[in-house]
Amino acid sequence: MSKAIGILLFTMLLSASALGQVEGERARIAYLIDSVAELHDAHFIRNGVEYDAGQAADHLRLKLRHAGTRVGSAADFIEYCATGSTMSGTRYQIRFSDGRTVDTAEFLRARLVQYAATHPD
Repeated sequence: MSKAIGILLFTMLLSASALGQVEGERARIAYLIDSVAELHDAHFIRNGVEYDAGQAADHLRLKLRHAGTRVGSAADFIEYCATGSTMSGTRYQIRFSDGRTVDTAEFLRARLVQYAATHPD
């Protein structure tokens, strides 16, 4: 009987750990999307068309919903949702008010590093 209880407790511990990891990744993804939404002075370039921060964040949320189980981590989110257009293959970019342009994936990877520095696991 005690062996069964031990196995049950171990299984519960693993489940809780996995749930914590899932919640941690959701928080990281939300942080990344919020980082885009807060760039009010930037333009987001998707397939040659410029969009504002709110539209860009909405598009990333839509792609996240469509990605389904392919996105299990913030790194997956960047790869599958924020790197570029699945239709044209064109990379997403951010143009800042100073004229500097970066790939959205590059920007989000840097934000993920910042998140890790301020939110130790």
